[in-house]
Amino acid sequence: MAKPGCPSRCGDVIIPYPFGTGGDCNVTETFFITCNTSFTPNKPLLFTFNIKVINISLDGQLRVLSRASYDCYNTRGYRRWLYYRLWLQLPGISINNTKNRFTAIGCDTYARVEGFLGQRYATGCLSLCNSITNVSNGCCSGIGCCQTSIPKGVMSYNITLESYENHVDVLPENPCCYAFVAENDNYTFSSSDLRGFGFRNREFPVTPDWKIGTTSCDEAKIDTTNFGCKENSDCIDSKNNSGYFCKYINECETMSPCNGTARCINLLGTYNCSCPVGYEGDGRKNGTGCSLPYKDWSKRSTLIDVALG
Repeated sequence: MAKPGCPSRCGDVIIPYPFGTGGDCNVTETFFITCNTSFTPNKPLLFTFNIKVINISLDGQLRVLSRASYDCYNTRGYRRWLYYRLWLQLPGISINNTKNRFTAIGCDTYARVEGFLGQRYATGCLSLCNSITNVSNGCCSGIGCCQTSIPKGVMSYNITLESYENHVDVLPENPCCYAFVAENDNYTFSSSDLRGFGFRNREFPVTPDWKIGTTSCDEAKIDTTNFGCKENSDCIDSKNNSGYFCKYINECETMSPCNGTARCINLLGTYNCSCPVGYEGDGRKNGTGCSLPYKDWSKRSTLIDVALG
């Protein structure tokens, strides 16, 4: 949940602590969310880099939107006339290497992705084809589309695109090269993506991992003032043993707080007990439980007595 007195959502996105919209609402600057109210619905942006947030998971992951880099060539001398270079930085937040990959598309394309925050790295792939008719939809093996993995522990990527022949042999059907990082299951290659310039406006979901600080749960708990996990949450060490995140407790599973006949409904930071139809009470073991309504049979009507007789 958001801290008391802090906005709990921006547009369609719920903003749970340790994220927040400034002041004392977020645990550190890394978790600062700007809520851009000039859009409808309002748009949450991650710290000062205007990275669009589409979901914040309490399992230590985010979902953000990222654009594609592109190089486009025209028929007048086959010169580059339109291009965009993407440089994404996520200080303190790493890109999940198993849920994302680097993709490049084009019939005359070689693409490189590199980063300097976290682990330093450089990798890339090559995509060639004589014609769009040579490519296979859904196939990213290097003919019109290529892919490679992202190393573990990186916090940034810078995409560079080049062309061997400035698309001379494939103009006008394929004027552009494109490259992007996206979630594994969020892009399927199509030959139509190579045509024209429409692909320039595409955005792709990317999954980064977030964590608080650089210490383990046991070390972080010593500093009670700055410890990020509050009531109704457990502290979980991040997988690389550096930092931690907070996960809400499922009271229904860990406490079994409801009466035997009641149904337990887990909620963020709390739970509800629901009695069966026809029963009354709060359904809780430490409360009134569930029981059938009391009836005073001494006050029943003569009509009922005659009917029963």
